[in-house]
Parts: sequence; C-alpha cells; structure tokens
Amino acid sequence: MTKAVAAAILIVVIHRKGMVINMRNLIRLTDYTAKDVFDIFDIADEVRQGKYTDILKGKSVVLFFPSASIRTRVTFEKGIHLLGGQPILFPTETLDKKEDLRDVCGYLNNWADMLIVRHKDIAVLDKLAEYAKVPVINAMTDSNHPCEMLTDLYALSKIRENFLQDQYLFCGAKGNIGLAWQEAAKVMGLELSQCCGKGYEMDDMKVYYDIDTAIQGKDIVCTDSLPKAALPDFRECQVTKAVMAQANKGAVLNPCPPFYRGEEVSADVIDSDYFVGYEFKKHLLEVQQAVMISCLIHEKP
Repeated sequence: MTKAVAAAILIVVIHRKGMVINMRNLIRLTDYTAKDVFDIFDIADEVRQGKYTDILKGKSVVLFFPSASIRTRVTFEKGIHLLGGQPILFPTETLDKKEDLRDVCGYLNNWADMLIVRHKDIAVLDKLAEYAKVPVINAMTDSNHPCEMLTDLYALSKIRENFLQDQYLFCGAKGNIGLAWQEAAKVMGLELSQCCGKGYEMDDMKVYYDIDTAIQGKDIVCTDSLPKAALPDFRECQVTKAVMAQANKGAVLNPCPPFYRGEEVSADVIDSDYFVGYEFKKHLLEVQQAVMISCLIHEKP
C-alpha cells in the first residue's frame, strides 16, 4: 500500500458501544466513492436540521490558512464554533519552516483533534496525513479543491432534477479548479468538457476553443479566474449572458470565486438569473461541517 493510498483511507479504528468509528482524511475527492459523497450530503442535511451541535465539544481543530483566504476560512472557523469546537489558526507558511513535518505532527498529535490545511503543495498534506493521528482535510491546494467541489455538487443536488445527468462545461485553464472538477466528474460519473485557449488543456478531456460551440447542450457552466497574461488567449471563451442563452433551458452559471467581471465572465451575466454563485457558496458552511463530521466519526454498523 502506498503512502498516498494509506493517507486517504482509514487511519484509526476505535470500538465504542458496539460501533466501529473510523477516522479518515479528505485529501483528494477521487479517494472517495459516489456513496461517500452522498453520505456527506446526508450529514449536511442533518446539520441544517440542527444535529451535531456538540460533536466537537472539548475538541481543538488546528487550521493552516493564508491571510488572503475568505470564504473557505470563514465557513470552516464558523462551522467549528457551531459544532462546539475550538479553532486554532496558523498562517500556512508555518508549515514551510525547517522543522520536519513528522516532528510537527509528533507534537500536534498530543493536542489537535483535526487538521485543516490550505497549502499550494498537496505533497505537504500527504505527509501530514502520514504522520498525523487525526483527520487531515484539504482546504485547497494547487492541484485540487475538494471541499469546494462537494459544496457545488450539494448545491446542484438541491436545484437540479438529476444533477448527475446534466452536461457540465468548465471554462478556464488547467489549474486547481479545473482539476477539481475533473476529480468530481470521475467520482460522480459526470459528463464534463473544457473551453479554453490553446495550450491550457487538461488531460483526458474533451476540449473546445470557442464558447459558442462549447455552450451547446450544456446545463452547468463553471469558470475559473485567469492570470492577466492568459486573458488574450481566452478571448473566445468569455461567458456572457448571450452565451448562456444558447445553453440548455434552465442552465446555470457557477463561477469559482474570486471571479472578475469583464474577464472570464461578463458583468451582465453575473447580474442575470443564470448566476447562482452567492446561493451556492452559502452551503460551504454545512458541507464543510459535514466533511469534518464524516472524517471524525465515520460510523459503520
């Protein structure tokens, strides 16, 4: 068994009152199954009903976040508080010191009940998961963003008749958001294609190079922001209100924040009924709470 696989499966097995409680990590969404995802959705529903309010009582959750993080950090910190836990925040660069991560974990294992980490390098999370005796949750890397994907899928499940059968289009360059959507597509069996400038393609993906062709027959349109240098290469890929009018009836636009009006999306489409971003991201709170609960006490009969 490789370290990456070992880090993605059960870490600790505890017997309590005839139940088996398994602590696990969330590093890559592809380490989960579709059933695992729907189990997290069920927990999120229960969170919304007021359950689990004391599940983190007496527990400390250590977070590593950069100062620029807004949505993911706010919802994780608030979520921990609402579940009765204590969030302890460090800047991400704390993990880049000379000290070996196995020694960092050696001490944190004495006090932390969970680690939530945003770091560019997913290998850092793999190493933390190798040495930590508590769950490690990926709050974004340069390779993926699993909590964001779980939230978007959960939100879609609330407004689409069958979100698994919808046609998905990702407009943007190969990067953590596109790769995260690719992870989600593999786990959930989604039909996903990409619209991008030449040279920005993801592997094993159907690719379009102009938005008017790409949008045909699509239901869910997702975008990611672009580096300034890449904007000229994406002139044919901007999502506008007129573009969305060519998609399937009831299509929605779900841009990954931060988005920039006039760049990957137009101002008029953000101000239109196609845009679902604000409503979708409000679910970050209960979905990330559900992820923590699932990782901490994943019960089996």
